[in-house]
Amino acid sequence: MNILKNKIDFKAFIVVENANPNGDPLSGNEPRITLDGYGEISDVCLKRKVRNRLLDMGENIFVQSDEKNHDGLKSLKDRADSIEELKEELSKRKEANEDLFSKIANETWIDVRSFGQVFAFKGSQLSLGIRGPVSLHPAFSIDTIEVTNLQITKSVNSEPSVSGKASDTMGMKHRVDFGVYELKGSINVQLAEKNGFTVDDSEKIKESIITLFVNDASAARPEGSMNIHKLYWWTHNNKIGQYSTKKVHESIKINKKKGIIVPKSINDYEITENKLDNLKLDIYEGL
Repeated sequence: MNILKNKIDFKAFIVVENANPNGDPLSGNEPRITLDGYGEISDVCLKRKVRNRLLDMGENIFVQSDEKNHDGLKSLKDRADSIEELKEELSKRKEANEDLFSKIANETWIDVRSFGQVFAFKGSQLSLGIRGPVSLHPAFSIDTIEVTNLQITKSVNSEPSVSGKASDTMGMKHRVDFGVYELKGSINVQLAEKNGFTVDDSEKIKESIITLFVNDASAARPEGSMNIHKLYWWTHNNKIGQYSTKKVHESIKINKKKGIIVPKSINDYEITENKLDNLKLDIYEGL
């Protein structure tokens, strides 16, 4: 098993065109936006998409959404109980073997050994938190965004109409007309060694980010309305890294081209790559 031995940092640019990248349930599902007008995609949303891509790639995932449920199990407790050794540890009245539980959980599910997981279920004596080596920041837009709000109507009644009138139920739909978001993250070697996170696992995380919006289309995100423009993937030559993660991320700059006031496409931006000495950088085009 080829455990990861070199720190990894990564950065990607997400292009959004006429889509709702991440609705905020506290604001009527409008696109998330900061107080100063910048768009936001939460780290939870990004991890969900990574998990979905890993599922599509045939990997075992512990936190499955209802719409991407591959094993028919309806809860996290059911999924943990589906592994006999974990079920036994969860049922113990005396102190469970946390090291054994962590080892089995990490070996079974790639999202557990990547992102970590809290195992705490009602009626179980075991309460365990596993820290993951892969960290994802919330993605923020490079410039402030404009949100378009559309009022929509239903074209058919959900139930028979007593009055015989046509449906006129009103609703709202929201979108970002255009925006470029910056995704950043890193992979910690110390936690990788503890969880058994391998070089192959890091390659799968990379592939899931490159293809982040494949099979992700919906009414809020039509096919082709969101894509990864480029992924920058740095591999350090040691465990702790030759440079700080902040310095690595800031070595790639993106700015509006001269004369552009309101950007309308990724071509209105200029990306500057300042390579750091002796730091391996791979650049991938997104899908």
